[in-house]
Amino acid sequence: MGSAATWYDCSSDKPTKRTGRVTRNRVANLLRRRESPQRPTFLELFFDLVFVFALTRVVHELVLDYTRGHVADRLTTSLAENGETLLLLLAVWWIWTQTAWMTSRFDPFQPAVQFVVITTMYGSLLLAVAISGALAETGLLFASTYVAIQVGRSLFFVVIVRGHDLRRVNMLALVWFGVSAVPWLAGAFAPELTRNSLWTVALAIDYLGGRLGWPVPGLGRAKMSPWAVAGEHLAERYWQLVIVALGETILTSGSSLLRGPIVAQRTLALTVSFLITVLLWRIYFYRAGQILGEAITASADPGRLGRLAEFSHLLMVVGILASSAGSELVLIDPLGDAKRAWVGAILGGPALFLAGRSVFEYVAFARVSRPRPIGILVLAAMAPIMVGLPPLGVAAAAVVVLLGVAISDTIRAHGRPLEQASPPH
Repeated sequence: MGSAATWYDCSSDKPTKRTGRVTRNRVANLLRRRESPQRPTFLELFFDLVFVFALTRVVHELVLDYTRGHVADRLTTSLAENGETLLLLLAVWWIWTQTAWMTSRFDPFQPAVQFVVITTMYGSLLLAVAISGALAETGLLFASTYVAIQVGRSLFFVVIVRGHDLRRVNMLALVWFGVSAVPWLAGAFAPELTRNSLWTVALAIDYLGGRLGWPVPGLGRAKMSPWAVAGEHLAERYWQLVIVALGETILTSGSSLLRGPIVAQRTLALTVSFLITVLLWRIYFYRAGQILGEAITASADPGRLGRLAEFSHLLMVVGILASSAGSELVLIDPLGDAKRAWVGAILGGPALFLAGRSVFEYVAFARVSRPRPIGILVLAAMAPIMVGLPPLGVAAAAVVVLLGVAISDTIRAHGRPLEQASPPH
């Protein structure tokens, strides 16, 4: 299976001496063939439905971070509480990306692979349900579900690909997930501060294991395969995740409007929120967003480029979710006084998105165009002077900056053919 961040040298159909050709054929049938269609399947789109709900719960927690009475005007305290929410998001993100990379490596039309996807989907639903109280009463549900997904998935592949080189990869991963299970489960019974520390350690173990190739003393580590990424498939999975995140902003904004009187200023706030969503979509898919698959395929090191693409999308998704939380704050009190923490969400979300989009552009073209870092600097410079202004005005300022980036992209591309992918070496 490998990690969400990298795939390892498990691509050959080489059998062990004990199992011979039967094992080779059985496991080869599970693998995605290089010549097979690379488009995501309906099962994978179905799987994403759970993450619409999960991201909605994450945004709900972000809004609570910003609206609790004792932190509403304290940026540093809000950031600390945002960090707790980010911890939960990173766990959910790790599940999604591992599944995306798994179906990029294994054939999702095979019943065994479909079984893994569906059981992971159910576990992800439980994770999403547990997000709201994960640092309190539902902590055990969150931790035990996460551990069950990671350990169970690795163990399943250890059994199903026995006799093949793939088995060793999953055995190594299983050891690491078994180690991280200890702080995950121990944290579920600990007080909040201790729980945060233990879960941070557990998540660090999981991410570090994937980055290093699951090294185990005496057993070595998994080696990266030079062609183990289905670039077109992986690119479309990331596109779909961005659409899911953007769809969450529309769902949250519409629901927020319905929770209060539908008056002119709140309707205008919904309009501004919608414009931010449209501009984020436009900036994401401009040029680099259209050729990610080509860039990964053309790279001399697709695994490394895939990791960079994953990181860029993490930044962008976090930025979209922060923007969604900011939009809900605007709908709560569009003409009030914008608190420091609120300004941080309303302007920080687009800034973080642009940072991720800059990394994404580097993945495709080995460069970063100036409008994106300029947009980040403008948003950062505006933040201090926006404190105390109406939240609706702060959101409108974010629209102006994003519109400037989108227009700059359009002007620069006018009359020019679509660039070819030129990933970094």
